[in-house]
Amino acid sequence: MLRVLIVDDEMLARDELKYLLTRTKEVDIIDEAENIEEALDKMVDYKPDLLFLDIQLSEDNGIDFAKRLKKMKNPPSIVFATAYDQYALQAFEVDAIDYILKPFDEERILNTINKYKKLKQHGQDSNEEKRSTDITSVMNKLALSIEESIVLVNIGDIIYAGLEDGKVVVKTIKQTFIVNDPLVILEKKLPQDYFIRVHRSYIVNSNHILEVQPWFNSTYNITTKDGSKIPVSRTYVKEFKRLLGI
Repeated sequence: MLRVLIVDDEMLARDELKYLLTRTKEVDIIDEAENIEEALDKMVDYKPDLLFLDIQLSEDNGIDFAKRLKKMKNPPSIVFATAYDQYALQAFEVDAIDYILKPFDEERILNTINKYKKLKQHGQDSNEEKRSTDITSVMNKLALSIEESIVLVNIGDIIYAGLEDGKVVVKTIKQTFIVNDPLVILEKKLPQDYFIRVHRSYIVNSNHILEVQPWFNSTYNITTKDGSKIPVSRTYVKEFKRLLGI
């Protein structure tokens, strides 16, 4: 059974998370704190295994607190539980094992607990595992907002991002994600030196282009290495050909 400490300045958020953690039947003790000072006091005697930490506290910052915890001997594992998705990369840089968004979902909380248990079962403290990750590799990842969670994917594995059937999708080598972010936001996050806007509905990774075929009315069709077909509209043809040197 796990000892959990919830750090959040909103009482309703703490109550909701405490209730959902109790329902997992995997948590033995749950304590709570509304600020960093109170959290530090409780950690001295309480020694939690897992810390559910908000990022934007009324007088404190959860990311800064996590950086302080990294300097401790045997610090608790950290799960960021927040209403904001833009801090995902920073969260994983400070060794967080997970990043969950408010409002909380019961299944998502259970997945987080199982993830922690799996890390322990493999004989590695989650913080040690994260410390072994090269920061450069973390920075080469893109944080995707998917339903109530944040998923990190390798930028180099992204084949394209597009609008399909009214939904924004990100196609990677291994799977396709339906994401919350608009395509224009994804475009700003992706490296512009090799991600090319080829259509109002598509951005393609030039490293995954296998073939470019002329189409009608001076347009083109792209075939990627995985066999995906992506159109190049007339609006973007000139810039597309310039970037590819064709």
